[in-house]
Amino acid sequence: MSEQKNVVIYTDGACLGNPGPGGYGAVLLYNDHRKELSGGFRKTTNNRMEIMGAIVALRALKLPCNVTLYSDSQYLVNAMTKGWARKWRGLGWVRNKDRDPVINPDLWAEMLKLCDIHKVEFKWVRGHSGNQENERCDFLSVQAAKGSDLAIDAAYERAKAGQF
Repeated sequence: MSEQKNVVIYTDGACLGNPGPGGYGAVLLYNDHRKELSGGFRKTTNNRMEIMGAIVALRALKLPCNVTLYSDSQYLVNAMTKGWARKWRGLGWVRNKDRDPVINPDLWAEMLKLCDIHKVEFKWVRGHSGNQENERCDFLSVQAAKGSDLAIDAAYERAKAGQF
């Protein structure tokens, strides 16, 4: 069995209005290889796009990898590094003793599945501070949100319409 590859990923999400049209951007780096990914949705939230950027990037990996994932979203990084997402899943997607529902459980469930495949270390990077790859992800996510043929974030739209 070969040793797992070490991949560096930068991700970002954007929303033009919150909720509103949104997009994600990701840059994957492995040795001399670089891959950029982006996509947009007609109505979503910034936090959903932050998580979606990480999910899309991890889905793009063909084999299990060691990943260092940089994000300027403290929501994403804290949920993963502090164990919040695993705790929420263990509690049936509620976040407190009052049984308030977790926001974005569909994305957190997918993120946790991907983190079972890949060994992911989440690191926070300050946004808009000159980090070249974070700035590129910001550009990709904003451009995606401005796209003319945006996808439907079905889980978000169903939840807002009260259809679970």
